[in-house]
Amino acid sequence: MNPAARSQRARDRVAQVRKLVGRDATLRLTRGPGDAEAIAERAVQQGYEIVVAAGGDGTINEVVNGLEGSNAKLGLLPTGTINVFAMELGIPFDLNAAWKIIKAHKVKKIDLATANGHCFVQLAGFGLDAQIVERTDSETKNVLGPLSYLLTATAVAAETPPKLVIKHDKGQTEGSFVVIGNGRLYAGPFSLFTEADISDGYLDVCVFHQVNYLAIIRYLRGVLFGVHTQFSDVEYFKSKHIRVESNERVPFEVDGELIGHLPCDVHVYKHALQVIVP
Repeated sequence: MNPAARSQRARDRVAQVRKLVGRDATLRLTRGPGDAEAIAERAVQQGYEIVVAAGGDGTINEVVNGLEGSNAKLGLLPTGTINVFAMELGIPFDLNAAWKIIKAHKVKKIDLATANGHCFVQLAGFGLDAQIVERTDSETKNVLGPLSYLLTATAVAAETPPKLVIKHDKGQTEGSFVVIGNGRLYAGPFSLFTEADISDGYLDVCVFHQVNYLAIIRYLRGVLFGVHTQFSDVEYFKSKHIRVESNERVPFEVDGELIGHLPCDVHVYKHALQVIVP
């Protein structure tokens, strides 16, 4: 479990989870970046068959990387702020209900993707959203919360966007902002990848050709109404392998965590992860 913050709310949440799991599970608290991955990897080595990630998408991402290549099942207790992956799978935010699902032990095999070897379950972003993650410092996030990302986005949108080259199974294209999805959802309950199936062995790719104030507002409206893939300056396609390149220094993120800078090779492995679902 990720305690998330040194606050009374965080302490209460830890106590709630500790009481919830009781003697049915061994509880381990993370202390910093990389801990969840290391704990999950040790759990697999020690023979645990189920590893539960209690936290947000960042914690889940670390746990998934710790489980890579094993037969262990992933369980979810959504205690984070957004929990996009839990939404994707229909995991309730009520922890008692989520724990009952884990104990019922219904398993689904889903696809697992990698970006330069780093595993992700939901999405990878190149350009705009990764630039926002890169430039928003932790102190500002602690003070302003989600508003901190909006302020950073305002500054990034005013700049000249990078030129990205996207190579895929059927050729290549160019754009200013690229998002690759394993599931349907992006940044919460927004269905960006309208044709995605988390178990079909393909990744869904959205390429946006413009990044400025007016274009971003138009794209957001399009996503809300489910028509963004019909825009002439948006490309949407499926591919098993994608390579994103740029002559500029462009960051990329996976599952909301900054990983590195381009170039990046993205692959998908069909049914490579076992997850406990409703």
